[in-house]
Amino acid sequence: MRYIDEYRNIHLIKRLSEKIKAITPGGHINIMEVCGTHTQSFFRFGLDELLPFNLKLIAGPGCPVCVSPQEYIDNAIKLTQYEDNIILTFGDMLRIPGTRSTLEKERAGRSNVKVVYSALDALLFARQNPAKLIIFLAVGFETTAPTIALSIIQAKKENIRNLFFYSSLKLIPPAMNYLLKDKRLNLSGFLCPGHVSCVIGTKSYEFIPQKYKIGCCITGFEPLDILEGVYFLIQQIINNKPCVQNQYMRAVTRKGNLKAKNTIFKVFKACGTSWRGLGKIPQSGLKIKDDFSQFDAEKRFSFGRTSHVARRTSQKCRCGEVLKGLISPRDCPLFSKACKPDHPIGPCMVSSEGACNAYYRYKRKT
Repeated sequence: MRYIDEYRNIHLIKRLSEKIKAITPGGHINIMEVCGTHTQSFFRFGLDELLPFNLKLIAGPGCPVCVSPQEYIDNAIKLTQYEDNIILTFGDMLRIPGTRSTLEKERAGRSNVKVVYSALDALLFARQNPAKLIIFLAVGFETTAPTIALSIIQAKKENIRNLFFYSSLKLIPPAMNYLLKDKRLNLSGFLCPGHVSCVIGTKSYEFIPQKYKIGCCITGFEPLDILEGVYFLIQQIINNKPCVQNQYMRAVTRKGNLKAKNTIFKVFKACGTSWRGLGKIPQSGLKIKDDFSQFDAEKRFSFGRTSHVARRTSQKCRCGEVLKGLISPRDCPLFSKACKPDHPIGPCMVSSEGACNAYYRYKRKT
């Protein structure tokens, strides 16, 4: 298949892996792949077995489902308890654990939790159910934010009064900035997320080499994409010239998708927000602006105080440290024992983009 097969050429993959081994300097080299899709591809194609032993790829907080805070899930569950509400969500949010339950469990006892594929589906539900209050769980990074913003703009044009958006949207660069302040990680470089970078562009990462002297490379998701990104980063380390390189030139530009960015910030403004496992990160979230406040679920509904008493089993869950890249999923005492994809204890085991899910599917036996 064009644009896929050529990036999975086994001969080119082996040749490039040998080049990486030949130029990699001694000492520990820690490269973080921010995107969960990179983590999946890395283990799915066995790329870890093709790299030098001293070069370590660390999974970062690039899974929007994984970093949705427990309080957000608890509040979403509260919204399901009213018959007049219809809760719309992406499918991978259903099994994310709250304090005492999940949306999946609540849906089993009620019929007002619906799975949709796009925020635009919320408009259809609102039109078809004028007597109901429709709440869309707005979760994701810069990739999903544009369509959510468009949905809000269209709802305002149509003067729809029964549609609300509960935002847990997050921005990647502030999270990367937060991680770089943690010296325990000792990062040597970043593999930047391809999908997010299509929207925000390479320019958004330029503060990293300028401020922290750490290299970045935006890559695609096929084996050759990832290995070439690693090769570029090793060259930056050897030459002591950290910069932002764009391996994914077939999709990413320096300025990104200006129309998408303008749409996002027409509706949303940056704010501090909580990331599960990381805590509150300044200017890393998206909050609905006052011009569109009639669609803000936080202003329409009273959530009250949320109990932060976790379930006993989840106290042993170390997803927070996995999301920071401080430990491997296999270092968690629950991994592949109490916590499995069909019975997730922590959020990193739920989504296919989660680090624990990737390790379980491809690496748990090694």
